Amino acid sequence: MKTKNPKTINVLFDQKYGKEGTKSREGFEQKAEAYMVAELVKESRKKAHLTQEELAVKLNVKRTYISKIERASSDLRISTLRKIIENGLGGKLHISVEL
Repeated sequence: MKTKNPKTINVLFDQKYGKEGTKSREGFEQKAEAYMVAELVKESRKKAHLTQEELAVKLNVKRTYISKIERASSDLRISTLRKIIENGLGGKLHISVEL
């Protein structure tokens, strides 16, 4: 069965990943959030003019760990994200919640 061209991004997501609240849609949304965090770390590191190796040295971790974070292939705890942003990049992490 051929699907119609979606008129909105939400319709596209419904077609491709399932309706909101379904397991498949939640999985997609979690991966999307992980990707956004990975991009945040990568862009922040670049803005600080640091290589992955230099950031790893500052944090006393391996460069491959930084690479995994930037590829969103590792679950990232808030405490780790705070360490990267504050200790490694000299920034400040702010977290907000929308209800």
